Amino acid sequence: MKLITKNEEETRKLAAYLGDQLEGGMTVLLEGQLGAGKTTFTKGLAESLGIRRAVKSPTYTLIKEYTDGRLPLYHMDLYRMEDAEDEDLGLEEYFFGQGVTVVEWGKFMQEDLPEDYLYVELKASEALTEREITVTAVGEKYKKIMERLEYDYK
Repeated sequence: MKLITKNEEETRKLAAYLGDQLEGGMTVLLEGQLGAGKTTFTKGLAESLGIRRAVKSPTYTLIKEYTDGRLPLYHMDLYRMEDAEDEDLGLEEYFFGQGVTVVEWGKFMQEDLPEDYLYVELKASEALTEREITVTAVGEKYKKIMERLEYDYK
């Protein structure tokens, strides 16, 4: 499903809507160019989980953990892993744990990702504040989220 958000606030609201639907053990895979809004999207998702700490991109730390909400949020940025060779980082512990895992640049470690996830692609438009956001359910447990999204965001 493709959606257009006009500004950062709308992007965060969409992410918060999706975050309200998430349960422990779920994964959101974010793709988009640098500056497309992946961290902004994650901030909205974190707000819906009740996380009060400031959410920042984990570009140089790989994983940031936020545990002060209704569910833990594990925010991963795998951009620096593009050239990694079969490193066992123990990521599966996050994917199958109690929290929600958000993965930026997951394509760099596709074989380590869970089979099911919510795929969100963000693209900046020529009007720099707008984003084209495509949301896709990969796997059965995410289809209900898509059904609600299609109903509420027509």
